[in-house]
Amino acid sequence: MFDKISLINDAAKLFLSSESEVDEAEVKLGICFPSGYREYVTRFGEGILGGTYVRIYPPHRILSGINNNEEWRQRIMQYWFWDNGRDTLSKETALESIIIGDTYDGDELIVHASHPERIHVLPRYSEDIHIAGNGLAEAMEWLCSSGVLTEAFDDRIFEPFDSRAQRS
Repeated sequence: MFDKISLINDAAKLFLSSESEVDEAEVKLGICFPSGYREYVTRFGEGILGGTYVRIYPPHRILSGINNNEEWRQRIMQYWFWDNGRDTLSKETALESIIIGDTYDGDELIVHASHPERIHVLPRYSEDIHIAGNGLAEAMEWLCSSGVLTEAFDDRIFEPFDSRAQRS
């Protein structure tokens, strides 16, 4: 999946995470990120894939950025509405999970420390919970190709951005 990704502009500046940032976040969060996560954030960094669709959060954003894990958990505690998906993921387990990304439509990608390879999606417009796949590459391909949350698309263009600049 990652080999299919191309930059919107070959001269585009990437906002990469370092290996040590990924390591530090894993220690602070008490989780091993799913396979592919480290490669993605150190190779492509922060940005959006598919024109305007998938955003994978870099470690700094998970820890303290926009919609960071603590803020996300507080919001989910208050606004939980995925009871149709409780057989896939309970509210209690979701509240122990880590948000690793989202879609521009507001669907959120989360992982739990007990099974960090399995990426769950909390859809914005549905009370179901989806398993997008095991590992980041499989989950991202599901998001782009399954047609479940949005119409399937072939665009694997990556546009970098820095959410830290947006907060200033």
